[in-house]
Amino acid sequence: MAKQRKKLLIVDGYNVLRSGSRYRDITGPDYTDDSFNTAREELVNDVIGYAGRDWRAIIVFDGGRNEFSTGEAESVGGVRIMFSPSGQSADKVIEKLAHDARERQVETLVVTSDATVQDTVFGGGVDRMSADGFSHEVSMLYEEARLDETPKVAEKNTVAARIDADTLAKLKALRDEA
Repeated sequence: MAKQRKKLLIVDGYNVLRSGSRYRDITGPDYTDDSFNTAREELVNDVIGYAGRDWRAIIVFDGGRNEFSTGEAESVGGVRIMFSPSGQSADKVIEKLAHDARERQVETLVVTSDATVQDTVFGGGVDRMSADGFSHEVSMLYEEARLDETPKVAEKNTVAARIDADTLAKLKALRDEA
């Protein structure tokens, strides 16, 4: 059996939180630390679910204005999470990750609604998805999972349903003769 090539999912963290319809209610209009922490956790969980076993995933948040940000990634649920290093935007990190993946011929999907990033990364094995598109895909994923867990109506299992048609016909004929 041939080994399936891994795919790479790169998510523009804060862009998706601000632009994705799924996260607007969580972050709210004030963008407080508490609401962003909750929204970040929701995004991480959504990326874990979306990526599954088919994708290696990286979420990049902008840490460029934070002098203490080193750009080191940590892993949560198999998803790499990183803040861009001090002095560097998340956009530049995403563009570099996409470029490196393209060079290695890794099928890559970048999730962002930033038009400049989309235009920069698109092509050569790198595809793009908007934040709203991602929100929609994740919602569909959860809806499918919910429907899979919906209890099924039990079917009545009779002897007549389990035997072949010829035997059933013979039994009915015997019953009618009696």
